[in-house]
Amino acid sequence: MALPINGKTKLICLLGSPVEHSLSPAMHNSAFAALDLDYRYLAFDIKSNELPDVIKAFREMNVKGFNLTMPLKKEIIPLIDELSPAAELSRSVNTVTNIDGHLYGDTTDGRGFLMALSKSGFSYSGKSAVILGAGGASMSICTEAALTGLKKLCIFKRNNSSFSDTVSFAKRLNSETNCRVIVRSFDDSDQLENEISTADLLINATNVGMNQDISSLVPMKYLRKNLFVADLIYSPDMTTLLKDAKSTGALFMNGKYMLMYQGACSFKEWTGVDMPIDVIKPIFDQK
Repeated sequence: MALPINGKTKLICLLGSPVEHSLSPAMHNSAFAALDLDYRYLAFDIKSNELPDVIKAFREMNVKGFNLTMPLKKEIIPLIDELSPAAELSRSVNTVTNIDGHLYGDTTDGRGFLMALSKSGFSYSGKSAVILGAGGASMSICTEAALTGLKKLCIFKRNNSSFSDTVSFAKRLNSETNCRVIVRSFDDSDQLENEISTADLLINATNVGMNQDISSLVPMKYLRKNLFVADLIYSPDMTTLLKDAKSTGALFMNGKYMLMYQGACSFKEWTGVDMPIDVIKPIFDQK
């Protein structure tokens, strides 16, 4: 049972849009209750233009910490005081901790994804990967993977106004890690097919396939049995991409355990104690 709310109860939040599908409140509140911690976790649907006022209010209210999801992982950066080395390199923040009024931003998405990948039995060390999308979660995953043993990484994104920013990000990874990182445009379907044909790992880090969207960025014919396919989406639990991967005999995973493990990393930063994974995992097993 959760401790009763009182005048000392600390508030932790999720900010983003949409958030109503998120498993984060169930995860964190269950962990708080299991450890008798006097915290509560709530989700708020916040748009980019609303974020500055929200953060100002959070400072004044002494909110203990918060998570960021789409589309706020980059927008939060100028509004906080300090970044972790991984957040600085990836230019993405999904976890903020309020340390006596000092807002410290970190990115746990990459760590969470790689922990989930490892638990699925896939070793990425010395391997090559293709990742679709260049949002905050993608940048975090790229950074952690490049720092910890991935050999080659190809990022595909739309050729829009932020394309040059992604190219600059790739140059930073190339100069600061042992991973070869390149950026391609989604407009080049031949390059997409070619890069996937030689990759060991394919990751969808876009929102294509989320909720009622049944589309996929990857034609089924590009997939094969010895390719591991990961989709960061967990609602629905089987996107079209994952259904196609299953049909080809490929190993695959959705984003639910990434969410669990990145949440565990955030939980430790806020509370100083480990999340009780044995208590939390059944929440995700049911999804």
